[in-house]
Amino acid sequence: MSTKVNPYKDSELNKKEQVTKMFDNISGEYDGLNRVISFGIDVKWRKEVVEIVAKHQPKSILDIATGTGDLAISLTATNASEIIGLDISDGMLEVGRQKIKKKHLENTIQMVIGDSEDLPFEDNSFDAITVAFGVRNFENLEKGLAEILRVLKPKGIFVILETSVPTKTPFKQGYKFYSKIILPTIGRVFSKDKFAYRYLSDSASVFPFGEVLNNILRNVGFIEVENHPKTFGVATIYTASK
Repeated sequence: MSTKVNPYKDSELNKKEQVTKMFDNISGEYDGLNRVISFGIDVKWRKEVVEIVAKHQPKSILDIATGTGDLAISLTATNASEIIGLDISDGMLEVGRQKIKKKHLENTIQMVIGDSEDLPFEDNSFDAITVAFGVRNFENLEKGLAEILRVLKPKGIFVILETSVPTKTPFKQGYKFYSKIILPTIGRVFSKDKFAYRYLSDSASVFPFGEVLNNILRNVGFIEVENHPKTFGVATIYTASK
């Protein structure tokens, strides 16, 4: 189980409602700030996810917590005939819809509002499922993963891209300083929502990673679970199957 961290400590809303509100608030600024706070390295990580998925030659892909659709758009390189981007924030989805329209990808990518813990799809629906920087926002991690397992086809590929915490010196100390001091400061200065980037930092610091998350995936029922740390361990790509 992961430690629960909410965006707004004094709010009476549950985590799911708070996360929806937060991403609606920052949807217009999210892409630009994301490039800044990750130094653009997140683009490389997403490219690796696409390469992993492409090897399985999927016809149908579900991108959960798709946000503004960056990964869903990149996944068109797999030549999948159907890509669905799902998110609980309609504000983020609307930004994504405009990007998809500009790229004339409406016939391939569909943006759908929905709950990762109650997916509106039948069992065994997708050849591949991806989640980039989204699983730590699940209110109930195991429930969300179980839903993903349900809608993934047997022998399908599931790929997670998520932040993690470096374990080796000096990267561990550098990451702690950046995530606790620099990242929240950037958020306070440039974001409309002064709590959002503090939440993104705090949630990353307590979320299970590496072998801990591997074991959660196995306990849910996934097989062939592997993790691949990236950029000194500040992010990790996980792969699993059914």
